[in-house]
Amino acid sequence: MDLGIKGRRAIVCASSRGLGRGCAEKLAEAGVHLTLNGRSEEPLRTLARDLGERYGVDVRYVAADVTTEAGREALLTAEPDPDILVNNAGGPPAGLWSDWGRAEWLKAIEANMLTPILLTSAVLPGMLERGWGRVVNITSASVKSPIPQLGLSNASRSGLTGFVAGTARQVAYRNVIINNLLPGPHATDRIEALVENTARQQGISKTEARDGVVSAIPARRLGTAEEFGATCAFLCSVHAGFIVGQNILLDGGAFNSTMG
Repeated sequence: MDLGIKGRRAIVCASSRGLGRGCAEKLAEAGVHLTLNGRSEEPLRTLARDLGERYGVDVRYVAADVTTEAGREALLTAEPDPDILVNNAGGPPAGLWSDWGRAEWLKAIEANMLTPILLTSAVLPGMLERGWGRVVNITSASVKSPIPQLGLSNASRSGLTGFVAGTARQVAYRNVIINNLLPGPHATDRIEALVENTARQQGISKTEARDGVVSAIPARRLGTAEEFGATCAFLCSVHAGFIVGQNILLDGGAFNSTMG
């Protein structure tokens, strides 16, 4: 399918690996020019060269911590007028409610709520003026089905979800479309960290902990970054203009509900 976005420009945050990288690769495959972001320069440089050579697109990168004001400023200076914004940031650490004080809460809110809100707010005026734009926020399945040990993520990402719910409906009339992608367990570094935490807490092996995760998924497997990226690219396409303010689960059927 032609996604109709060849020649558009996109910012993809946290795109040097994992789900962000999956999104960057599928957007490049669709002919989108990219500005990649991550904290480490070498993986970004390697990925930028690879995507540019494979797909013939212009790929820039900004090595910066986008959860800081300086990082966001650097990213928006490099790409001030994106047609597409994919917000993504690593999730906060797992633990118990008693592990977290004010500092931990502020860090989670800054990374997983305020950063995507501020980036979105920065690019929306240009998108509205041009009459076209796509924003996809990578959040988590935990905003629909809370994960007990991920309280920091549950709360901060839910705040972003609330912002999107209202804002998406305020800007859709100008063909500026905002949606959220909610990943369940995928074969990424994040799931390995959660598996390790579960194994430690329950006194079981990592293999047993991973098997427990997979057995709870009706698809009986972990998701892949490639299929996640393909869904992201579709939401950024010309075909997604009537999908507004939605929270789209990619969890292999793990969330059990008749109405979603």
